[in-house]
Amino acid sequence: MVHRNKITTLTEFIIQRQTEYPHAKGALTRLLNDIATAAKIVNREINAAGLVDILGTVGKENIQGETQKKLDVFANEMFITALKGGGECCAIVSEENEKVISFSNEFSELGKYVVAMDPLDGSSNIEANVSIGTIFSIYRRVSEAGGGTQEDLLQPGTHLIAAGYVIYGSSTMLVYSTGKGVNGFTLDPSVGIFCLSHPNMCFPETGKIYSINEGNYIYFPDGVKQYIKYCQEDDVHSHRPYTSRYIGSLVADFHRNLIKGGIFLYPGTTKQPDGKLRLLYECSPIAYLAEQAGGKASNGFTRILDIEPVSLHQRSPFFVGPCSMVETVEALMRKYHKK
Repeated sequence: MVHRNKITTLTEFIIQRQTEYPHAKGALTRLLNDIATAAKIVNREINAAGLVDILGTVGKENIQGETQKKLDVFANEMFITALKGGGECCAIVSEENEKVISFSNEFSELGKYVVAMDPLDGSSNIEANVSIGTIFSIYRRVSEAGGGTQEDLLQPGTHLIAAGYVIYGSSTMLVYSTGKGVNGFTLDPSVGIFCLSHPNMCFPETGKIYSINEGNYIYFPDGVKQYIKYCQEDDVHSHRPYTSRYIGSLVADFHRNLIKGGIFLYPGTTKQPDGKLRLLYECSPIAYLAEQAGGKASNGFTRILDIEPVSLHQRSPFFVGPCSMVETVEALMRKYHKK
């Protein structure tokens, strides 16, 4: 007889963790399951994208000024529908929408949570069949009952209740944290269930990978230029030179670096001093996961989770990875900072 290890599903794992919170009533559990359900639907469409009319653009731009892909719009609609119908979320901010999407109906107006999300991160890579993802962050609402407001979403990362991402690649994984470590679940497509595959995910203490779009080198601040030179130097003691790996999808780059050990850098430039990544639904949730995995996330000078957001689509420079690698960048940023 072949003995197999017991498989723990995402739902079972969430319920088990719920018992660690004596006053929990299951609302967050249901919300996370709503996100997982939407992710399965999006995964199905991504896998079939080459066979159906869902590749290409819709001829419109989102609030970021970026051309919307058909899959961007589809993913956005699926997550909005799932979160609205679940009743635990009273408002959403999405990369694809300019304003807060407030749910004021019998199902959601009493929802305790709000969600900030990038429904399809890295969508510019869709036609190239490169890994893409979904990023989400969950906050407890601060307003009274009714539809959620902008105030509910403009909270610093230190107030996060949970965060995670889904990566759609050679396998589909959901990785999340509720403040007690990071765990990864791989989708078994034969039964449509996320199963625990990567428990207690942590950054290696030291990394050998750096991920940055070096095509923008001439526009980088001096501290980042010096760090790139540092990464390329020959030093046996610190295992340099490091390996350069850049996919151009935050979820894919971060996921690889979390597993193998590496730093992701998206600095501000002379063209875009605040960088390109959005604080609420890209930087903060990934920073939250990084810290839970023993790493660090910074804008070069300040901890990402300490930044007080002032607008829904606020941008921020972003450096995330093992503590030692991020701290080296911070030291160089401070040293070469032009006052």
